[in-house]
Amino acid sequence: MRRVKVWPEVWPLRVPFVIARGGRSEVGVVVVSLEEEGLTGIGECTPYARYGETAASVQAQITSLLDKLEQGMTREQLQHALPAGAARNAVDSALWDLESQKLNSDLWRLTDVVRPVSVEMAQTVSIDSPEVMASGALALWQNGARLLKIKMDNALITERLVAIRAAVPEATLIVDANESWHSEGLAARCQLLADLGIAMLEQPLPAAEDAPLANFIHPLPICADESCHTRESLPQLAGRYEMVNIKLDKTGGLTEALALAAAAQAAGLEVMLGCMLCTSRAISAALPLTSGARFVDLDGPTWLAQDATGALDFRCGKIVLSEGFAQ
Repeated sequence: MRRVKVWPEVWPLRVPFVIARGGRSEVGVVVVSLEEEGLTGIGECTPYARYGETAASVQAQITSLLDKLEQGMTREQLQHALPAGAARNAVDSALWDLESQKLNSDLWRLTDVVRPVSVEMAQTVSIDSPEVMASGALALWQNGARLLKIKMDNALITERLVAIRAAVPEATLIVDANESWHSEGLAARCQLLADLGIAMLEQPLPAAEDAPLANFIHPLPICADESCHTRESLPQLAGRYEMVNIKLDKTGGLTEALALAAAAQAAGLEVMLGCMLCTSRAISAALPLTSGARFVDLDGPTWLAQDATGALDFRCGKIVLSEGFAQ
């Protein structure tokens, strides 16, 4: 019989993280451990208020499965026992981790993906004044980051982006509006982004109000984040987006994320791999998805004042995977 533990943790950030929905100075996560046959699988999720989640609600969802988990619930059974979301992700990740240990393997081999030496990733520039954002972008570039994700709200768009592009003329820039823009004026903003050489725009409109994107002519790719959770989201994205942002906390874990990535690519959509603010435990569970992603945005742990034990080797703009690294 398995022994199941569920607990919350709070991790302070080294600097405030500010997006269109507001700022934060710490992140709360929920951790699951599954002990069986002397082995322990660990999974982590980040409850997200945007989706009606709290640490308490996520813990309650997981606790409702304690008996079934103790009796040996599988990943396949889990997909039907909990809806997509943070709670299912924590359990799914723990089950993957436990399975890899039982088989003396790792997630790369279990998912039939060749492990790279390193993974190039985006570094995020959070919302501030144009000058501060430009300075932050330059510092990231000088430290080695070549892909920068620029957070935006509905103000000072031109001023911020012009300042950032002037500071880092050679950087690849992607912009994330986190649902804060409106359909009015969107065409002009997309043209501004294209003129500045922005490579992609992420979720400009609220998920419930993205119908204006249908057949909307735009000069750069638009990526669905809040509008895409699982494979069930895909039919509504046709004609509106060219890319989807896959996050384990939205899909409910790697199991559905792998299926979503395959289905999205079959539908002609490119893949971006993202994350919430989290520790390395959460990022480790998502790493097999990096090989098929055009953009990888897994810098969540780099915002922490201190990462979890056994942290991944984050450098500015990349994750280095040493030869002995295993999930």
